[in-house]
Amino acid sequence: MASSTIIPTRMELTRLKKKLVTARKGHKLLKDKRDELMRQFLIMVRENKELREQVEKGIAQANRGFALARSSMSDEAVRVAFMAPKQKVSLDVAYNNIMSVNVPVYTFETRTSDAADMFSYGFAFTSADLDDAVSQLSEVFPLMLKLAQTEKSCQLMAAEIEKTRRRVNALEHVMIPQLETDIKYISMKLDENERSSQIRLMKVKDMMLEDAHHYSEKAEERAREKEAVR
Repeated sequence: MASSTIIPTRMELTRLKKKLVTARKGHKLLKDKRDELMRQFLIMVRENKELREQVEKGIAQANRGFALARSSMSDEAVRVAFMAPKQKVSLDVAYNNIMSVNVPVYTFETRTSDAADMFSYGFAFTSADLDDAVSQLSEVFPLMLKLAQTEKSCQLMAAEIEKTRRRVNALEHVMIPQLETDIKYISMKLDENERSSQIRLMKVKDMMLEDAHHYSEKAEERAREKEAVR
């Protein structure tokens, strides 16, 4: 149904036709964006699944190591071992633009590059199980950071996909059909007005011809009457 506030003029018809062309181009671009976002999203989802499996496996192994260390060491010895950490980690956040979505990129740096600095205790009074658990946990840390980055990226991509999908549906099912209906309505109104104008012109022409014809007939009658009088 055409909008009740629309004015059926040629200027309005031209404006709506330009708007329809723009809406169709925007619809195509948004559909392409949605498809590419879906492709990138599926890639990230698969990567996220693999990372989560690796992280869960690494954390499970580290927990088993801590459990074994706890069984062979006293609670006080474990607390003392982790009382004063030697290593320090700093986290940096950058952003990567994927189809207008700023996804985070996490990077970290340790205070020193010495692998032994991750052990905050001496090896004389701790068990080898504790060393293995700490080593396994340090190995899984980069994967945990990568998993956090991927999960956040998936959340942002999913939100953008939903927003793009709404825009595509609004253009496809609301705006473009409404514009087409309005254009059709204006075209029909303009055609109707043009036919009405032609009919009026034809009637005026017929009236003028009729008046001119009657006038010539009366002039001929007067001329014949004058001739008869003479």
